[in-house]
Amino acid sequence: MMSKLVFKDGSEFEGRSFGYESSVAGEVVFNTGMVGYPESLTDPSYTGQILIMTYPLIGNYGVGDRSTWESHKIHVSGLIVSSYIDTPSHFQSIQTLAQWLKDEHIPALEIKDTRFLTQKLRDKGTMLGKIIIDKDVEFMNPDLENLIAKVSTKKIIREGKGSKTVVLIDTGAKRNIQRCLLQRGLEVIIVPWDFDPFAEKLKFDALVLSNGPGDPKMADRTIGTIQKALSKKTPILGICLGNQLLALAAGGDTFKLKFGHRSQNQPCILERTKRCFLTTQNHGFAVGKIPSGFRPWFTNANDGTNEGIVHTKYPFMSVQFHPEASAGPTDTEWVFDEFLEFIK
Repeated sequence: MMSKLVFKDGSEFEGRSFGYESSVAGEVVFNTGMVGYPESLTDPSYTGQILIMTYPLIGNYGVGDRSTWESHKIHVSGLIVSSYIDTPSHFQSIQTLAQWLKDEHIPALEIKDTRFLTQKLRDKGTMLGKIIIDKDVEFMNPDLENLIAKVSTKKIIREGKGSKTVVLIDTGAKRNIQRCLLQRGLEVIIVPWDFDPFAEKLKFDALVLSNGPGDPKMADRTIGTIQKALSKKTPILGICLGNQLLALAAGGDTFKLKFGHRSQNQPCILERTKRCFLTTQNHGFAVGKIPSGFRPWFTNANDGTNEGIVHTKYPFMSVQFHPEASAGPTDTEWVFDEFLEFIK
């Protein structure tokens, strides 16, 4: 079925529909990763966004069991690819990408020149857009919504056993963050974005701030909890959105990037060294002003933006990338181990 992608600047691109037959609006972004489309689609940080995959062949290894996903469902609003492969070959595949999209009511288009779409977004910046299939819809700006409240867990979940306990504030957490913590022998308590573990007198040793979608300034209650943790000198590790939330709670500031970082090959330089790590990233906002008492921990080698902060005296640290990867390089999983040294 011939459908189209329409940008807010009026430009239109025809495509072939291979997902759910329904129109949708959102923010159009691109990911330059060569692998990991099931992980990307189930990453809550993509909530409200129409995702363009720049790698030309998508669907070629199908979709694995839900235990391999990063959350319980697809979070992108829509998907754009250059060439959709409907004959997957992989021993873990249980269904095609098209069937999965249809089951989860996610529209998808095959538009051949995704390179041009990507160049357009790189030149003009992230844009609002819509996939039109059955009927026209209004443009929708996800930054105006509290997407964090939308994707956060609604209940407290306890997992694992260990001598040390961490509270993971779920602002849209990828499952591999939880897996990495459990693998290190920790008890993990997953709590909603607006839950205050201090007011509820929860016993724990450290706070982990997860990734998530949208504008970090929407998470006012999470920021309030982090400020309490800072005052009590509770060890803190922030990941992705967590980097921005820690900065805001400590008096820093954030801003929206022109087109964001979404890939598995973002180069990050460890400050005070010449060492560069390849990282997995998915974010549209970044830390602009580093708060007092903190110093830069990592810097993006492409555009010079902040990729992490660490306190000069207390155990507060955060990274803008995903040390848990999934999909992507595991070069920076040592960040979890370094954080554990503060807890021990």
